[in-house]
Amino acid sequence: MAEHNDTGNKGEVMAANYLRDKGYRILETNWRFRNFEADIIATGGGMLVVAEVKTRSSNFFGEPETFVNRQKQRNLVKAANAYILQKGLDLEVRFDIISVLMNGSVDNVKHIEAAFYPLV
Repeated sequence: MAEHNDTGNKGEVMAANYLRDKGYRILETNWRFRNFEADIIATGGGMLVVAEVKTRSSNFFGEPETFVNRQKQRNLVKAANAYILQKGLDLEVRFDIISVLMNGSVDNVKHIEAAFYPLV
């Protein structure tokens, strides 16, 4: 596996553990519908939380969360809609970004709640 894939996988595990430690219940990781994917789907505070995890080994080119562009947001919303329909859920949905910076011996996890809203 390529090193960047390994870094991404480690970041997703760290993000899921972070959410669990904060009291969220993880429902799915790497949930796919067609070519859309949600990194983490969880519940917390009576909401369905759909999270995109961005992991980088350096912030030289910017913070990890800055790489969640409009197209990625649209795709995440489509994945969330498919998940809600498939599971027959009736919950308020929030879209979060979890930024993981793995910089040597110090790892930093930043949780950005309600990072974006679906575009109409």
